[in-house]
Amino acid sequence: MSLYTAETKRLVKRRFTKLFVLGTVLILLAIVAGMFFTNEKVGPDQVARAQAQAQQDYQRATVQYQRDQQSCQAAQGTPEASNWPPNCADMYAPTQDDFQAQWYMPPTFDFRENFPEMATTLAALLALVAFIVGASFVGAEWSSGGMMNLLLWRPKRMQVLGTKLAALLVSFTVLTVVCSAIWTALFVGVAEARGSTESMTSGAWQSIALMELRGLALVLVAAAVGFGLASLGRHTAMALGVTIGAVIVFQFGLGTVLAMAKVKFAEAYLIPVWMIAWMDKEIKIEDYNSCDFSSSGGCQPDSLTLTWPMAGGLLAGVFVLIVGAAMWAIRSRDIT
Repeated sequence: MSLYTAETKRLVKRRFTKLFVLGTVLILLAIVAGMFFTNEKVGPDQVARAQAQAQQDYQRATVQYQRDQQSCQAAQGTPEASNWPPNCADMYAPTQDDFQAQWYMPPTFDFRENFPEMATTLAALLALVAFIVGASFVGAEWSSGGMMNLLLWRPKRMQVLGTKLAALLVSFTVLTVVCSAIWTALFVGVAEARGSTESMTSGAWQSIALMELRGLALVLVAAAVGFGLASLGRHTAMALGVTIGAVIVFQFGLGTVLAMAKVKFAEAYLIPVWMIAWMDKEIKIEDYNSCDFSSSGGCQPDSLTLTWPMAGGLLAGVFVLIVGAAMWAIRSRDIT
């Protein structure tokens, strides 16, 4: 049996891997069920009800406006006049545009509009699973002494660690591709039953496929980072500790400090923004501290657009840095 085959079997047969993946699948199924039961297909009946509700609320607001006008005029010259505007004609009169029927429509799942959020949700959950499973996969062997025993059989250190990483990445590639296909099919079914797929064109399907491909890359980087950190620290807790520290220090601490210091484009220093830029192709950050609200042209804040190539470069850099450090460490450090 080859080392790669042995490591793949070791990964997929671990109880931790099975339970973690099963728990994630249950969460994903709950999301699908929630989207199914909280949306409904829109037809002529729903449109008619929305139009009737909009008209009813408009009439109710108009009646209330007329009553307020009468009360305002009656209060002129009395102590109650302070409760109303000096000029009753300045009171805002509701218009039909304030009560548009589309605002009263029930929630419906438009695949083209709503599925990108679901694709991002899938990628985020699988990335979390990949990070933890990847860290546990190599961290458990370091802490239990299994890595030392394996290196007695296969003394080529970098080959052993590289084969383990390859088994991890290939396994999560298969898992992500399968889950993405099923996830897409399930939400096509949700859209058919509780929404619409009419706006989907060949270009739209291509955009969805590319987004899911970016999600796959995110999952693989997360798996490699978890694997690399655990290998560097020779314990699963190393990867989890670094992650928790990064979240506390860089997300909450750094975010608070940058906001208090009014640093320009402070959001650009936070990890979630780069993940959104990667999945959604771009994100626009605006600096409202640069707004001149006194200008006649209104607020025109400075903006910074983060694009997916920029985010991709960051992901590639993190991948190379962590995996390279792990390879260097196993090559140069003592195993015992």
